[in-house]
Amino acid sequence: MDTIERFRAAVEKGDLTALDDLFTEDIRFYSPVKFTPFEGRPMVIGLLGVLLRTFEDFRYVGRFAGAAETSTDGEEVPSEILLFRAAVNGKQIHGIDLLQLDEAGRIKEFTVMVRPMSAVKVLSEAVLAGLVADGLVPDPAGH
Repeated sequence: MDTIERFRAAVEKGDLTALDDLFTEDIRFYSPVKFTPFEGRPMVIGLLGVLLRTFEDFRYVGRFAGAAETSTDGEEVPSEILLFRAAVNGKQIHGIDLLQLDEAGRIKEFTVMVRPMSAVKVLSEAVLAGLVADGLVPDPAGH
């Protein structure tokens, strides 16, 4: 089973510990709602934990493989896209996970894109609340 298949299986089972050896230590996660990436394995795994709790009826519905430049260094690397469907607070979401691999076959960049805009707003609010609740980011309201 390759890295992407192992990633998909771990996400579908909600098994965050299985992701540990699939990510580089300095993985970067590019969110649809934040310009700067989330960085480092502990933060990205924490964020994925929040996402898995936030999404309702999450499922992957397709896979495409190829190569693309990374955002970090512009290097062209093996890259795969997993298409997904889910809901957040009743709003339907269509999205893609762009997973980019290093020379050892571990995920070094993870970019998520979702639509429509109304779902992005609901997702953003729910994920921020989850990140604050888990102590991964400070409460922007100062509570």
